[in-house]
Amino acid sequence: MTTGREDGVRLTLAGAALAGVTVALQLLAVSSPSTVSTTYLLIVLVVATTSRLRVAVITSIAAMLSLNFFFLPPIGNFTISDPENWGALVAFLAVSLVASHLSSVARERTEDALERRNEVARLFDLGRDVLQISDSPDALTVLARAVARRFDLEFVAVALPRDGQWDVHPAGPLQVPLDTRELASAFASAQTSLEFDAYSRTYTGHRVSVVDGREVRLVPLRAGTRPIGVLAAAERPVEPGTLDALAGVVAIAVERVRFLGELKAGALARQEEQLKTALLASLSHDLRTPLTAINVAASNLKAGELSPDERREQSDLILSESGRLTRLFENVLDMARIDANAVTSETRWTHVSEIVAAARDQVGPALDRHLVDVVIDGDPIVQLDPRLTASALAHLLENAAQYTPPGAAVRISAVVDERGLVLCVRDHGPGISSADLPRLFERFYRGAEGRSRTSGTGMGLWIVRGLLAAGGGRIWAENCSDGGAQFTMVIPVAVKAFQADALSS
Repeated sequence: MTTGREDGVRLTLAGAALAGVTVALQLLAVSSPSTVSTTYLLIVLVVATTSRLRVAVITSIAAMLSLNFFFLPPIGNFTISDPENWGALVAFLAVSLVASHLSSVARERTEDALERRNEVARLFDLGRDVLQISDSPDALTVLARAVARRFDLEFVAVALPRDGQWDVHPAGPLQVPLDTRELASAFASAQTSLEFDAYSRTYTGHRVSVVDGREVRLVPLRAGTRPIGVLAAAERPVEPGTLDALAGVVAIAVERVRFLGELKAGALARQEEQLKTALLASLSHDLRTPLTAINVAASNLKAGELSPDERREQSDLILSESGRLTRLFENVLDMARIDANAVTSETRWTHVSEIVAAARDQVGPALDRHLVDVVIDGDPIVQLDPRLTASALAHLLENAAQYTPPGAAVRISAVVDERGLVLCVRDHGPGISSADLPRLFERFYRGAEGRSRTSGTGMGLWIVRGLLAAGGGRIWAENCSDGGAQFTMVIPVAVKAFQADALSS
């Protein structure tokens, strides 16, 4: 937009151009009024196409006076001796004024078209920004920042009513304290009626509030015909119709954020129901087998017709299956603690061999039919939570025992390096399919090989990941080149000073 200072500069340049042309025409001894008037008219048209109408009008009058003073007899004063020259002078002024007006109108329309094109481009860019906004807690603040950035506004605020109060999400370099009474008044006026002004291309409800000497425009945010909030904008003037369209885009964005939040809440609710169903199905399946085995063994013992070896066998079966039940309920408790973020890490100094031994004791019966190969590099003393680490390792050992053929080896290796304590469990089973690898640590997920087995809830690996996360650890799985799979746990640890020196040496 042209300012008064720019008008002054352009008027000065126009005067200099008239003076220069006048001097040049006199030096060339050009005395024909038609030639002079045509030259002056050319300057007037150039000024009209580059400046506002008032600058062109002043230039036209100055050109007429120059024509009269320097080129129409008697030369050197503003009187005209020949009546025909009056007609020429009036015609020159009329042509220059009409040409200035037409050129100024065309220029203003061009500027208006360019401004409208820019506003449409800004709205389009804002629409793309809206599609990228998520349902995060600061989504509306991100929306306000996008509006301020796209429309070069010094202050923008998205204000939404909530329980008699206003949630205001501001953006922009200016800090403007909005009056909640003004917001409430603008919101109330938007609720009364919905009328469209075809001249300004706006709906009813626009207000102007003066805060700290600044005009803040308040525009209702409407979802359809229902007002949902107020958009506040300050400093840069925006056409009312564009401001109304901007408010419409912002209202769509607000509704989208709300919809995404409701969609996420519904998805979480459905997921929770699915998890409950899966948990009940898994528990009912995995409870049936050990309970049946315990009942049969107890009935055999009650019969009293067994030899000592048979009685010992039945007793071992009861103990094994009761241990299996205990592990199952411990898994459920671990899962509940992980869901509630109630897994706490209590670190202490311990030998790595103690962690491995504790994990083997927890799943002893599962490893009875396998060779267990343990390789610990130096048995360092580390500071971590031995309970969580041993429990996570026990889950991996139990998983390896399920997929390793009887008599084959399960390998446990441990080393401390710059990453921390690295524990690896290697089985000699069928390996992990490429389709199962990305989902291996999801809750209740059982791969193609696991679904063909009668036991297992699909909770173990998910619990391992949750237990390790409580201590800042991580886990991943990979297939071995010579068959089987390997699970690797990395837990950040501190190492005893003398032990660290020994490892480095």
